[in-house]
Amino acid sequence: QVQLVESGGGLVQAGDSLRLSCAASGLTFSNYFMGWFRQAPGKEREFVVGISGNGAGVFYAASAKGRFTIFRDNAKNTVSLQMNSLKPEDTAVYYCAADRMYTTAPSAYDYWGQGTQVTVSS
Repeated sequence: QVQLVESGGGLVQAGDSLRLSCAASGLTFSNYFMGWFRQAPGKEREFVVGISGNGAGVFYAASAKGRFTIFRDNAKNTVSLQMNSLKPEDTAVYYCAADRMYTTAPSAYDYWGQGTQVTVSS
């Protein structure tokens, strides 16, 4: 049974940093592209950043470029998202997801975590 478990969300102030982590089990982790998505109230789930199975390919949405960094540890089956210079518009539930190949479409992903809330106050 595949499980993705996110952690690290919370309430922070604008300009602060936060690191999210996602622990995976039940799959051959290095075979999967890992993506971070977010969903704000009343909005669609959107791709934030993703990383290829070997870590060589990283893909950022425009909203994340320059502020967010993704990295993975295939030995520990984890993928993390370092978020700096957070803004109120970053407030959302953040999800990690796994798929066999690079895609930004949420519907394409095979597996999802339960999500972790990030709230950025102004």
